[in-house]
Amino acid sequence: MSEARFQPVADLLDPWREDVLSGKPPTLYPIGTGELARVEIGPGLVTLIGGAPGQGKTALTMQWLIDALTLTPSLKALVCNVEMSPSTLLDRQLARLAGIDLSLIRYRRLTAEHSKAIQRGTEALESLADRLAFVRPPYDLANVARSADAFGADLLLLDYIQRIGAHGEHADRRGAVDATMSSLRQFADAGVAIVVVAALARSKDAKGRSSYTDGLSLASFRETSELEYGADDAFILAPGEDNGGDGAPSSRVILKHLKSRHGESRDIPLTFDRKHQRFTPAEPAETGKPGRKRDNGKLHSALQALWNQSRVANDSEGEEP
Repeated sequence: MSEARFQPVADLLDPWREDVLSGKPPTLYPIGTGELARVEIGPGLVTLIGGAPGQGKTALTMQWLIDALTLTPSLKALVCNVEMSPSTLLDRQLARLAGIDLSLIRYRRLTAEHSKAIQRGTEALESLADRLAFVRPPYDLANVARSADAFGADLLLLDYIQRIGAHGEHADRRGAVDATMSSLRQFADAGVAIVVVAALARSKDAKGRSSYTDGLSLASFRETSELEYGADDAFILAPGEDNGGDGAPSSRVILKHLKSRHGESRDIPLTFDRKHQRFTPAEPAETGKPGRKRDNGKLHSALQALWNQSRVANDSEGEEP
């Protein structure tokens, strides 16, 4: 029989109290501006994003990763993408950073008029080159773990989880995805930031037709409930009302925020410029109402005074009058 493993609160109280009163917030890697600044990605967090095929999951998560590297100069990131080669992913980011139609880059139809824009985009990617790496086959979790350790990655992007091999043998795909998500949770607990892309299951619409977009919920993630249970935040990228008509370069989408373990779930309207593989917030971030700001200094002082009183009271117990 294995030994019992537990920790009394008495052993946790002092370090926990010091941490709460330190004024030091959890580490988060900024990945965008406006409403996108509300997306929390950081050490210890697993962020899950799903969507229908072609909805833009890979474009969005790669944008997050590249912008995180740009905004946090010490950050190192590892990408495991089982469907697209590194060169294809870099093509897409070049389109976004240079502001050039992706089709011109994909089919190598660039001309002299694009030279300045291409230089701007390639220089942006070159500045991140030593802090970004791509996993090579085999695409299994053991290789991901070894590669992350060897590269010293702080942030992992796995696209997508249903096709990344799990540790050990499992009776079915559901069991394999359960095991993979459980392992990723352990990676996060070790201090790594995890972004997971997941496929969705088809559902039936009102007319009985198969659909990826009807009734989207946490149950829409394919294979297992372990995905939504293991994630700190869960999003689904869903189509919104098109704001430009057929053939428009931009369209409205909604980043549906279905789960938030540490805060409020609130959907984020986005505009997706497919030509340039760029997502931008469709609405500005809320700045808060005047007079509603919390005085953190007073709150900190009040907590400190309360706990000091509790400590004095506890210390005096048992003393002789």
